[in-house]
Amino acid sequence: MQDHFAVAADKKIVGVAVRVRGGYRFFCSDPQFQSIDSKIFPRARALACHVTELAKKLRAERKSLDKIY
Repeated sequence: MQDHFAVAADKKIVGVAVRVRGGYRFFCSDPQFQSIDSKIFPRARALACHVTELAKKLRAERKSLDKIY
């Protein structure tokens, strides 16, 4: 298993994951992912799924704002 890896969403790096006791801690490099900064996920797959869902939510929010403006 890797001790750390880059985390990407929408074809860009949004943070890094570092292996810690209990799983992987996420450190964001993109302010849009601040809500999960420093959170520990039990598995790398759980982290990836959470980042993917958050990215989908952010895309939907941007899309709805684009319709307004």
